[in-house]
Amino acid sequence: MTGSEDRAPEDSRADSRADRTIGRRGLFVTGAATALTLGTVSFANAAPGSDGGGAPGERTRVVTGTLPPGAPDFVYLPVEVPRGVREIAVSYAYEKATVPAGTQNNALDIGVFDERGTELGGRGFRGWSGGARTEFFIRADAATPGYIPGPVRAGTWHIALGPYTVAPQGLPYRVTITLKSGERGSTPAPVYPPTRAKGRGRAWYRGDCHLHSWYSDGKRTPAEIAALARAAGLDFINTSDHNTHASHPAWEGLWGDDLLILTGEEITTRNGHVLALGVDPGTFVDWRYRARDNRFGHFAREIRRAGGLVVPAHPHATCVGCNWKFGFGEADAVEVWNGPYTPDDEVSLQEWDNTLAVAGRSGGRWVPAMGNSDAHRDPDRIGGPQTVVLADDLSREAIQAGLKAGHSYVAESSAVSLAFTVSGGRGGHAGIGERLRAAPEEPVTVRVEVTGAVGCTVAFVTDQGTLFTAPAGAVEWQTTASYATYVRAEVRHAPVVPGLPGPLAAFTNPVFLGD
Repeated sequence: MTGSEDRAPEDSRADSRADRTIGRRGLFVTGAATALTLGTVSFANAAPGSDGGGAPGERTRVVTGTLPPGAPDFVYLPVEVPRGVREIAVSYAYEKATVPAGTQNNALDIGVFDERGTELGGRGFRGWSGGARTEFFIRADAATPGYIPGPVRAGTWHIALGPYTVAPQGLPYRVTITLKSGERGSTPAPVYPPTRAKGRGRAWYRGDCHLHSWYSDGKRTPAEIAALARAAGLDFINTSDHNTHASHPAWEGLWGDDLLILTGEEITTRNGHVLALGVDPGTFVDWRYRARDNRFGHFAREIRRAGGLVVPAHPHATCVGCNWKFGFGEADAVEVWNGPYTPDDEVSLQEWDNTLAVAGRSGGRWVPAMGNSDAHRDPDRIGGPQTVVLADDLSREAIQAGLKAGHSYVAESSAVSLAFTVSGGRGGHAGIGERLRAAPEEPVTVRVEVTGAVGCTVAFVTDQGTLFTAPAGAVEWQTTASYATYVRAEVRHAPVVPGLPGPLAAFTNPVFLGD
């Protein structure tokens, strides 16, 4: 691995200490995985004045190098920031290579930690843009979306490079760091969304808990997302930008009696993605670990301590690093339907269904399913799909309680609604996510009423598989607890590929049967 510091064209004086140390490199432990640290970039005093033709009060350094195949997940570039700096600005570029068919090309992410350090789960995080941006800035009163405004304090900052994939030839990179001196300005106090909206009392509420704005790799502003959520008939949304909480104060004035905005994050590791759903505003959850590091349990508990739910996302997605490898022991729910229905969603649905039989027999813990859009940009449809949850009111606490209990179903849009109940011969009654207490041979009646799913088929799915199908509408079926450990409903469109199930229009969480 190589690294060197060049003088920027506008900087005629390079710092001699930086010249000596930039080639030095070493390994250090972040608390999870081994990472690489490059030599320190040092600036001379950043007091006002021109450095050889640049803007007054600016100093710039340029670092170049090449990361080899097999580079660590994170490479840190230390930057010594002197006193008197108003703004730090960073840009970067890297080269793509000519690679054989089937070989991953270069992809390099970027973020930054301030003088408080890079400790895993520590307080030094100041922003992350992944591969969505080529430059960013931070100062007291403002920052690039994805980054945290605040004073640029003196000390050792670390630019974090994340070589996501590296071509066989290596990954050549170039990082340009500019420090600007001057009066700092003040940091505005954040205004966060309230945890409660007016709502309709105990009712079914529709939400989309996986959305991306321009604070990570999305293209929509928070205002555009809020408007589209209302147009989609949603009652609540959850912010889930990749690996940053920078958007949490960006929703000021966008909530209302009709829309609850929860704050969260999509923790994007190299071994899968997980939603922190409805955490306390301002909560940052670290992502710099793999399954082999045995650190996920700690951060799952951090999510819950911050008032959030742990929801593994798109567990069988086909993108690099997207498959969920941490298991479901810490999950409060699992996102089995992500965006337009695809074969990997079908795999996720069937894998989730396989877990229900064990929970049904033992009466033990089970993990509810949900669906979200993962919308980033046009034409991604917010609310497609959406989770419809029975909650006591439209508040963070009530929505989370309904999701965690599995009192929910998933629909492709607000046009699709269903009512699903199970009743016993002795007057017992159970709804979605509940258990009907019934003797093994006691007759049990399963009912579903579906609206808005024209041309679709409804199926009742049990631990034995699909036992009954009919055209979508008002459908009733008889069974017993000895014949079905649980029952849930699926609503599907006609098959697109002969011999394979049609895309989902809706599905429910189960009702368990038996004592």
